[in-house]
Amino acid sequence: MYRRLATIAAVLLAAAMLLTGCRTADDKDGGSNAAGDGQDGLHVVTSFFPVYVAVINVTDGVPGVTVTNMTEPQTGCLHDYSLKPSDLRLLEKADVFIINGAGMESFLDDVLSQQEDLEIIEAAAGIPAIVEENGEENPHVWVSPTNVTAYVQNIADGLAALDEKNAELYQKNAASYIRKIETLKQEMHNELDGLEYKDIITFHEAFPYFAQEFGLNIAAVVEREPGTEPTPKELAEIITLVRETGVRALFAEPQYSSGAMDTIAGETGAVVYTLDPVVTGEAVPGARDAYLDAMRRNMETLKEALG
Repeated sequence: MYRRLATIAAVLLAAAMLLTGCRTADDKDGGSNAAGDGQDGLHVVTSFFPVYVAVINVTDGVPGVTVTNMTEPQTGCLHDYSLKPSDLRLLEKADVFIINGAGMESFLDDVLSQQEDLEIIEAAAGIPAIVEENGEENPHVWVSPTNVTAYVQNIADGLAALDEKNAELYQKNAASYIRKIETLKQEMHNELDGLEYKDIITFHEAFPYFAQEFGLNIAAVVEREPGTEPTPKELAEIITLVRETGVRALFAEPQYSSGAMDTIAGETGAVVYTLDPVVTGEAVPGARDAYLDAMRRNMETLKEALG
């Protein structure tokens, strides 16, 4: 329905993978990271924090490029996000809107109904999807380091196609960032692949790609969607599961209350830890290492919880 600038490269990259195994729209200070400020150049808008982090790495030092994150720092995942008038005003001034895709931005049809010529780069294009029990694709592809390398490459390919004079720099930046991700991924596999325990209970459906990457088993999910508290029956079922299976680690997320997790822990003796899906943060240039830092913290947490 819209132009996916990175589609061809994404499909090729996804095939290779199979063979080998948030600043606000209204907060526009900050110079080179504010879009739509009337300056010449390429105005890039990102949908939420994980996309923003990847984009500022790919666009680092590219002349004339401004990057603004559309959503507020603590927005989190965009499952039920409602567009605001300020979002639409920002997108009116954008040259390209870079999104996660895979169904995360449920509001995209509303955007394109008003701006049908808006260029779109879908970071998740071509990444093999995990399909949930309800038949929908899980959109949290970036939580896997393997997937995020494809994510970054899709962004670089899309921007290079749109801004050909700076294509080489986009690709150079992407390659540099991907090397950092690959180094961390190898470190994480070295530390996590040999863990004695593999069963975990997570807060919501943010971690299937992460679990797939590192051979973990998600025994249960407390909230299928953030903000939808488990019913007493569901809570009782999870408590029974923990008691019967001996699951020792419950993983809350820093973006949400751990109330239900604390209840389960109190009833079972399991311990609540925190895993970060990297969905919130301040959209500033200093966020370039936010993904790498969060994944390293996740690694240390899992070593403590499951080692």
